[in-house]
Amino acid sequence: MNWNQLISMDQLSELKKKSTEKPQLIFKHSTRCSISIMALNRFERGEAASNVDFYLLDLLSFRNISNEIADQFNVHHQSPQILLIHKGECIFDESHNAIAMDEVAEQVALLA
Repeated sequence: MNWNQLISMDQLSELKKKSTEKPQLIFKHSTRCSISIMALNRFERGEAASNVDFYLLDLLSFRNISNEIADQFNVHHQSPQILLIHKGECIFDESHNAIAMDEVAEQVALLA
């Protein structure tokens, strides 16, 4: 899995801009939570959806970015959580055990 580490607000702005060209996925991950670790491992075992950029946010280290994500994309904060961003909007989000790569692939296919 090719993760881009989401570590700055500038990256969040760039990610939003890039979403006009292709979907961007954010995985909000808590490095101290066993459920988050399990969800990330299961997600990484799936076949990566094509034509998507993947971003991993360590929300314990970058809580400010996590809060900004909730505000900008009008989603309730969860951990773990994935958000699929397309044309500057969150078009899909899931959390905890509902996080699955095949769901992301289905959502991306609907955009084509």
